[in-house]
Amino acid sequence: MRAVILAAGRGERLWPLTENRPKHMIPIAGKPIIHHLIRELRAEDIRKITIVINSFGETIKQYFADGRSLEVKIDYIHQRKIQGTADAVAQLKGHIADERFILFYGDLYLSPRALREIVAAYSDMEFDAAIAAVDLPVQNQYGVLEVKDGYVRKIEEKPDRPIPVSLVNAGVYILDNRIFEGIKATRKSRRGEFELTDSINYLIKSGLKVKAIPLDPDDWVDIGRPWDLLDANERALKNLEPEVNGYVDDKANLVGSITVEQDARILSGTMIEGPVYVGQGTVVGPNCYIRPYTSLGQNVRIGNGCEIKNSIIMSNTKIPHQSYVGDSIIGENCNLGAGTITGNLRLDGRTILMNIKGAMINSGRRKLGAIVGDNVSTGVNVNLMPGVKIGPGASIGPGVTVYRDLPSNTMVKLEQKITKIKRRH
Repeated sequence: MRAVILAAGRGERLWPLTENRPKHMIPIAGKPIIHHLIRELRAEDIRKITIVINSFGETIKQYFADGRSLEVKIDYIHQRKIQGTADAVAQLKGHIADERFILFYGDLYLSPRALREIVAAYSDMEFDAAIAAVDLPVQNQYGVLEVKDGYVRKIEEKPDRPIPVSLVNAGVYILDNRIFEGIKATRKSRRGEFELTDSINYLIKSGLKVKAIPLDPDDWVDIGRPWDLLDANERALKNLEPEVNGYVDDKANLVGSITVEQDARILSGTMIEGPVYVGQGTVVGPNCYIRPYTSLGQNVRIGNGCEIKNSIIMSNTKIPHQSYVGDSIIGENCNLGAGTITGNLRLDGRTILMNIKGAMINSGRRKLGAIVGDNVSTGVNVNLMPGVKIGPGASIGPGVTVYRDLPSNTMVKLEQKITKIKRRH
């Protein structure tokens, strides 16, 4: 059995986190998104894996190499120019033998249960192809499957009208070499790309039976916007087996499902409520409060009196003392000065908006903090308002309150004006 993972996209909607890495390499629960998928494929005894990457995806190749460390065999195919999902799959022609394969979009989180259900459907000979599907209340952000008697009649991308008996395309397919016939007949979409869904529509019109494989919405996250990473991190942490291999002080308190990797240290007075992941070499404490659904990367330093809640803190970042980070993502090699606060709740209680590629998008969340790129530093007493994004390499001076996004490699600081006082005698 072979799995194919499409991992050539840049993930511009996930800026600033994707300025220095492919979106598939953003960590959740301590490991890159795509790492979780490959690990679960191995658990289902799928050892032959092909990953489609572009030049930006060399990071993926360097991380996984031939897959030996995960007990799988990985090979790579380059999509030289990003022209859509159908074009990415077209690169497989001549590489895939005459066999079925399971195709995954690489920016998904799938629970172990979801993957088991997909693998179980693989051997069903009653269909020619299959698409995993999820029943979601909001469908116009996704490709929608029109389904009848368990089979897909049509796929429509982001429809502006309700479709009866419809499910969302979950980005997982069971295909064989016949897909290349559909790709050959596919023309560019309105977005200027060759869409795999158009290729499958061609096969459906040609008489092929395409089955819908329903998945539980709780077992699937499509990671397209920054706050989706927090959802994926939460679900990955729920499925992580707890294990404590580092040092935990006798006066620290660990409650719930917690993973503490080798050489990590939890110091006196620290309270951790799981599920939480603490990476190798990370030091937490003294007197810290780490709340549920927090993931701390490798060699992170969380110092005295800090509180971290429902956040992803990437490797080699320092939050030394008296800071609060909530519902936020902090990139690698950041240094937050004392008293840095990420605001995560509007005064009016409304859901938080975020600027995504120039448009203000409603996150649907009442609580959402800051999204901070790599190599960002803040001075003391800095406030980051809900939903702001900070580009990699930015510096924020002491006492600044940041209300809007900061571009990469910029500095913002307060100017002081000194006026001489004329006193009357």
